[in-house]
Amino acid sequence: MNPNKALWEKGDFTKIAAAMRESGEELVDSLGVKPGLDILDLGCGDGTTAVPSARRGANVLGVDIAQNLVAAGNARAVAAGLYNLRFQEGDASDLRDLADESFDLVVTIFGAMFAPRPFDVAKEMVRVTRSGGRIVMGNWIPGDPTLIAQVLKTSAAYTPPPPEGFISPVTWGVEDNVRERFGAAGVPAENIACERATYVFRHPAPPRELLLTFKQYYGPTMNAFDAASKDGRAEQLETELTTLFEEHNRAGGGSTEIPATFLKVVVTKP
Repeated sequence: MNPNKALWEKGDFTKIAAAMRESGEELVDSLGVKPGLDILDLGCGDGTTAVPSARRGANVLGVDIAQNLVAAGNARAVAAGLYNLRFQEGDASDLRDLADESFDLVVTIFGAMFAPRPFDVAKEMVRVTRSGGRIVMGNWIPGDPTLIAQVLKTSAAYTPPPPEGFISPVTWGVEDNVRERFGAAGVPAENIACERATYVFRHPAPPRELLLTFKQYYGPTMNAFDAASKDGRAEQLETELTTLFEEHNRAGGGSTEIPATFLKVVVTKP
């Protein structure tokens, strides 16, 4: 199996996405989504940004590599009566099922950054976007002190080294890399804008419960705990992550609200 597919089908990202819904709504609001827009949501999960985009009247296709998330997304669309929204399986590195210049807006929030072959990912996103259309990416930033960058960094420290040739997903959080990849896909530098933005994880229980959700359902963290259990370091990993979640929580009253910084990329296709 494609290792990327295996990673995201291993857990159940819908459990993590439950803590991301409010920020997903806020992000869609910032994009100016209007009725009639054709939108591709790439690496969409179960629709944290696809569902609110469809609710605003856009025609939305969600593409994700994980079959379980595609099924969950289609179930959400049916339950919400959103007949302008559908989900299908696909690889952000190879969107062969999608025609050139099919979309006014391509959105990928912490999605396509995890696909292999980043230059192919950039090329494919540009290919399926109409002239004058936009690509909006949300990418975690390597070494950033906030939550998810640190979860990924800590998890990587407990898992075996990646295979030769592996390109870390968080390289998408480096502005120079973004410009190089989209530049190779034919986008001039002046059509690429990058800024830091904040995504907030919200959970109606203490941080330890949100961590438990990550431990049980988030692929990178699951792999880290599997590896740590084999060499007797699971307790050490749990302590590190518990400290991280508790120190970054800014909510009181037994609930959780943890901000995480990301690189927001907006590309306008010539």
